Amino acid sequence: MSERVFGPYVEEFEKRNPAVKVLVLNKNTNHALGEISLGNERGFDLFWASSPEAFDMLDAFGHLAPIGDKHHHAFALSSVGWSWRSEQLQEPPRGWNDLLDARFDGKIGIARPSRSGTTHVLLEQFLQDRGWEEGWSYILALSANFATITSRSFGVVDGLKTGRFDIGLSIDFLATSEPGLEFRYGRPVTLVPARIAKLRHGASPANADKFVQFVLSRAGQKLLLVPTLNRIPIDAELRDTLDYSSHPSLMAALKLSWASYDPNMAARRYWMVNEIFDQFVTQQFSRRRGIWRQIRQYEQRSDLTVDQQQGLNRAKVYLLTMPIAEHQVATMQPSPMPGPGARYAPNTAEQKRFQEQWRVQADTLLAQAEAELRTLGE
Repeated sequence: MSERVFGPYVEEFEKRNPAVKVLVLNKNTNHALGEISLGNERGFDLFWASSPEAFDMLDAFGHLAPIGDKHHHAFALSSVGWSWRSEQLQEPPRGWNDLLDARFDGKIGIARPSRSGTTHVLLEQFLQDRGWEEGWSYILALSANFATITSRSFGVVDGLKTGRFDIGLSIDFLATSEPGLEFRYGRPVTLVPARIAKLRHGASPANADKFVQFVLSRAGQKLLLVPTLNRIPIDAELRDTLDYSSHPSLMAALKLSWASYDPNMAARRYWMVNEIFDQFVTQQFSRRRGIWRQIRQYEQRSDLTVDQQQGLNRAKVYLLTMPIAEHQVATMQPSPMPGPGARYAPNTAEQKRFQEQWRVQADTLLAQAEAELRTLGE
């Protein structure tokens, strides 16, 4: 959670409980999971994040303590899309597929999913909505237009504000609470529950209970509506009093079930999806983008022979192929709690084996695409 979110809650909770001081350690999702994977040595009481799968992982590894009959509680709803500065982009994309247009070459910012829980949600939405193969094909096609891959979700918003790129892939509240930024939900709108939970071995479990109860209370839910937060409350009665007419696709989604996103599936393959993205996109970023730019230069020519066009098509197929089958990922053992480096969760022998296998597969496909392009130039 950014300070913009937790700050008002801390201030109000301390006002209501003057004997209590709330201390917050602000980390991205993976670093936070890594902290808890050590056994919560520093005695943190609460875990608070927008990535619901993080809580399924914490629960699976026995790190959550119950509050009532639940091990975690939804407090807000969110969904993903893209944001832009209105003065910088006159014709923003209207749908996910519009983002693939060559006019957005080098103009899209995204955070690294292995460092950003909300970007992991973004990837999983594509994979769950479009299916494993088509979802990855879309992600690989989209990577042609990436300007950069930032290390944190906030880096996307910062990049928009500084003009580093024109479009930022983001979760809604990071953009809608920023003055000067526009936001559009991707369709279908998949609403994801942000959560809060009490951790085992916390230093102050009674106060943790009180804080969660405050977040879920009507007063706590109303805090979500202040302009600097601008989040969708979990309180259905409170939601019914709000006007979402400026986002009709969101309004329609709110009237339907918002349980179509499967955080448990996302949790089971959390490491795998992040690692696949890193091996095929992050680690090959410059090389992959260079190949796409060569392809687009050829596509602008009107003198291509039939053989050249076929070679160009084969090069694109290599760039859009995900050779890793969904069943292969599904049969892998659930990963240990993720974290940034061996201090938190060293990769298992199985994970290291798959890392190397996926690296070779990614390299091979790019080499095949490059070979096709060399043939075109002969």
